Amino acid sequence: MKGILTITLLLAATAAGAQINLSSNENPWGVTKQVEESIISELPNVNRYAAKYGADFVRKVAAHEGVDEDQIIIGESLELWGIYQAVKGGPGSEFIYSVPGYPAMVNAAASVGGKVVAVPLNDKKENDLKSIEAKVNGKTQALFIVNPHNPTGTVSDKQVFHDFLHRVSKKALVIVDEAYLEFSDDFDGRTALKNLKAGDNVVVFRTLAKAYGLAGLYIGYAIAPKEVAAYMKDKGLGDTHALNRLSVAAAAAALADKENLTRTTQIIASERFKWNAWLDNLHIEHTASQANFIFINTGHPFPVIHQRLLNAGIHTGNLVPAYPNWIRITIGTPEENQAVRNVIGSLTE
Repeated sequence: MKGILTITLLLAATAAGAQINLSSNENPWGVTKQVEESIISELPNVNRYAAKYGADFVRKVAAHEGVDEDQIIIGESLELWGIYQAVKGGPGSEFIYSVPGYPAMVNAAASVGGKVVAVPLNDKKENDLKSIEAKVNGKTQALFIVNPHNPTGTVSDKQVFHDFLHRVSKKALVIVDEAYLEFSDDFDGRTALKNLKAGDNVVVFRTLAKAYGLAGLYIGYAIAPKEVAAYMKDKGLGDTHALNRLSVAAAAAALADKENLTRTTQIIASERFKWNAWLDNLHIEHTASQANFIFINTGHPFPVIHQRLLNAGIHTGNLVPAYPNWIRITIGTPEENQAVRNVIGSLTE
């Protein structure tokens, strides 16, 4: 009864103008008291640059990842990686990525003369590793792999993926964006950091915007081979002088709070299970997402379902042209998820 009342009140609120934002794969649970306190405690110091404070954070991240400090580059810098790798490779150097996909890095590379090589997903809507590998040649400067993939949420078989990284990284740099990996079934078993630590030419990107709930403070980092990190730092990446002290304070506290990370990812996994069970019961096609979003085939053109959701005050992901009947929906709170299911379910009646 309480759940029904909550959903009723939620829908009434959306009708009155409130909005449910399930479009950007943010964490709906916010931050812990520890993170809030870390931000508040750092407020008196915002008149000071973050150089030394940021350097201390680099040490904490290196310890957290089990690598050397000179392998860490702090910052949400995918676009800059694309630009400087393209500059390094020269005009016409190639950058391979999956489509549909997250194009920030390859678009940046293209803006300075890089050539984008787009490889369609396989029939499971996963990164098509075999086809990607077939595209690698002497002009390939870097491969950009998102795992779990965005917008489908799929992951590759663990051993197949690690073997793929080992082989192709001998021919070109492989940049792996693991923005959503904390939500997967096996973070330690799936992370490309295993390849990096084994000596492969692999860069791993992490963000605290998703599982750690810091989208509004926007901070992440890359872990890279030492030679690659040195080249990028020479171009200005990872400058701790430019960091936001509040972002650093929040990130340090969030990384240290392992219990909250486990609690948050377990809740998301539980809600993802409910989504999958509901979709299977209605025979609605969906991917095997390991992220904090689902990707489903509603059987209706995207504008139809998108507008129906907007009418209910619910914002979801944008149109994916390759899949015109599919929609990406961030996993929100239980009440938010049920509100979305009510709308989608009404289309099947």
